[in-house]
Parts: sequence; C-alpha cells; structure tokens
Amino acid sequence: MKTILVCGDPAADYSAVERCYEDECRVERFASKTPFQKALAGHPDLAFIDVRFLGEGPGRGSERHYERDLTAFAELAPQTPVFVLCQPELTREAVKAVKAGAANYLILPLDATEIAYVTESLEELNQLQHELDYLRGRFWKKDPDDVTQTNSPVMREVFRKLRRVAPTRTTVLLTGETGVGKGTMARLVHLHSNRAAKPFIAVHCGAIPETLIESELFGHEKGAFTGAVRQKLGKFEIASGGTIFLDEVGTLPPSSQVKLLGVLQDRSFQRVGGERDIEANVRIIAATNENLKQLCRADKFRTDLFYRLNVFPVELPPLRERVEDIPLIAAGILSRIKRTDPSDIRGFAPSVLEAFRLYPWPGNVRELENVIERAYILESSDLLGPESFPAEMFAEEAASTLLPVDPSLPLSEARRRYVDDMEERYLREVLTRHKGRIADTAKHAGITTRQLHKLMTRHGLKKESFK
Repeated sequence: MKTILVCGDPAADYSAVERCYEDECRVERFASKTPFQKALAGHPDLAFIDVRFLGEGPGRGSERHYERDLTAFAELAPQTPVFVLCQPELTREAVKAVKAGAANYLILPLDATEIAYVTESLEELNQLQHELDYLRGRFWKKDPDDVTQTNSPVMREVFRKLRRVAPTRTTVLLTGETGVGKGTMARLVHLHSNRAAKPFIAVHCGAIPETLIESELFGHEKGAFTGAVRQKLGKFEIASGGTIFLDEVGTLPPSSQVKLLGVLQDRSFQRVGGERDIEANVRIIAATNENLKQLCRADKFRTDLFYRLNVFPVELPPLRERVEDIPLIAAGILSRIKRTDPSDIRGFAPSVLEAFRLYPWPGNVRELENVIERAYILESSDLLGPESFPAEMFAEEAASTLLPVDPSLPLSEARRRYVDDMEERYLREVLTRHKGRIADTAKHAGITTRQLHKLMTRHGLKKESFK
C-alpha cells in the first residue's frame, strides 16, 4: 500500500489523489508545512504540497527559497518525489519550484488522470535512469566491498577520474590526508585495469630504512653489499606485468628518487650491484599526504620526478568533507567485521550516527575503522551505542542537540519546545533499539501502547521507519 502525504488548504478537495490509486494508498493530510516535513522522515511513496507553503518568509517566491525547503525535504526522504500543487494564477511560481528541485507540478483542482500521468511518467524516467546507472556501474562490479557507493559530489568526481584512468597505463598520483583511503583507491584502479590478473604490490616507502629501500624496490645481486648472501628480487620485478603502489613516496631518499626517475623515463632498472638492465613492465601508482610541490621548493624532492609522477593527479577529500558518506562507509566496515567475527549486532544507534556526522575525524576513514572495531568488541546489545565509543566523540553531538535559547519566548513556551525536542529524540532512539515494535517500545518507555501511538502521531513518527 502506498503512503501519500498532502499538504495544502484544509478546505481543498484532494479526493482525486485517493481515486487515482483506489484501495492501494493511504493519504495523510496536513494543514501546515512543519508536520508535513516531519512526516517525510517516514519515507512515504509520494508527497504533494501547495506552492504557497514553500519558501515562506523573507524572499518568498524566489527559486533560492524554494530550493531551501525542497533540499530539506530531500534530505529527510531522498527517494520520495515531491509534487507542487498550485492555483492556475500561480503556475509561474510552480515552475520556479520545479526548477528548484520539485518532481513536477499539478494545477488545482486536481484531476485523477493528470495525477496518474505525471507520476507514471516520473516512474518511467526513474526506471530509465536506474538502467543507465546500472550500465555505467558495471565497470565497478569487481569491487568486493562496494567502496564506490557514495552520496558525495566530491567523491563522485574522484570515481569519475579513476574510471577514466584505470584502463590506461598512465602513472597516477593520489594525494590526501593520512587515512583517507589512498591504498583502497590504488587497489581499485588496479582491479579495473587490464593488469588485474597480475600482482598488485604495495610498498610503504616511509616504513623501510633508508639503507634498504633500494634493495627492497629494485633487488640486489649476491655479494652486492655485506650480508647480501644471495640474489634478491625487488618489488618492481615481483610486480612485473601488474601494478606497484608507492605509498608516502615523498619520504624516498635522494638516491632512490634518482633511480625511480630512471624507471619512469627508461622503463628499466638494475638491481643493486648488478649491470644488466631489467625491463620495468609495471604500472606505477604513487601516493602522498605531503605537498610535493613544497618539498620540491625546499629541495627535498626532485622536481623532475614530481612531474613524472604527477601525470594524472587525484586528490582524495578528508572524511569531514564527505560526511554524507559516513553512514555508507560505517555500514561497509561493520559488514566486513561481521564476515570474520559474526555477531547479532545489526547497526548503529541514531545518536552514534549523529555523533559520526559532527566529529571532525582527524584520522579519516582509518580512524572510523578503528573506533567501530573497538565498539564491536565492547558492545553487548544488537546496536552499537554511545557507551562503546570514545566519550570525546559525543561532546559536539551533545552540544548540538540542545535547542538554541530564544529569550523572546515566555518560559512556558520555551519549556514546551525543549520537552518536545527531547521527547522526539528519545522516541526515535527507543524505537530504533526495538526495531519499531510498539509493544516492546512502550514497555521500555513505561507507557501504554495507546500513549505511545499518540506521541508518535504528534511527532510524525512511523514504526515502519525503524524496522
């Protein structure tokens, strides 16, 4: 059964909506925008709102103000199409709303045939888009952990670049803060290149002593130096036909920089103590969390090597600049942990996800992985709750949940607003913990199921949203 929200003049006739879908829908009506917006959190199938309820306040009637409301609706229910209703004389305003993000508009009084036409047209368009996304996305199907899922425009651009460069043999330079996932992106490029069946060899340049780095990368001949009792193959030789990932390439000592430059220029190298040229049939992906241009200016990195590595640069954003992806990344991390260490833990408490959104993540994705793994060990319930995470992660979240003080309000009204806010957040938390089960939630809260139903109606909560 479809759930449809309608927000408009209480005296208007909206029966055409019900006639359009007959017994297949449940229509909820609202006389103002606030409860309508709260009800969107329940992810209805369709929503209709009178254009006069959009962009209220100063500047009303501009695309920017319509966009403000429509963006807020989309954040609550990204899969719910919102249609604008208007009187014939307000058609121009409805068109502005469509440009600002509404799915389409309908002129009052409503006609069931017109409703069916615009909604079916939208469904056909969405189906075509899904098919197109599927065809585009087939390129990434080799990724076992589905790391290419993203809601971030910045990351979509990153994946667009990686998709274009992966089939080539072009040298790639990945930049970004520590822990943003440069190694994961390098492996992704390898998996989607024509070298995928060959080795992927990762080398952390900063973790190898300077005296051993050339031997590790290029190998050595027997007797090349004290302790070289046998011939050793280097990483470039082991990676032949595949990809070598040079992480923290900015830490390479000058002598190794010279030899790496030779590999990039001549596509060959010699083992330490050797005289024979060995072909470097390998694709190089380098990564750094330092500014190589600044290192070049400080004479700590060769400028000619920088230009050889910087053929196709890709900058990865820090986690704090892609907060919309945190729930997806966290769910993927939890799924990977459960594969190796199964448990009844099924997800994250809402307060934890909110804390994730507000926390600055100085250690980026790596830090997120660490705190989730720690919480997974400590948690005793079926949801990862605040008690299992470091307390400092919730300092910002606790401050943000407090409503701003409005001294212009009477004390009674200010108190009512604070109570309503606390009540709604409490109900969301408890409903989530009990997967939307009314009887269990009411028992936990110490109230009757009837009282719980009344509270949920007041705050626009639906049990289906918590299952």
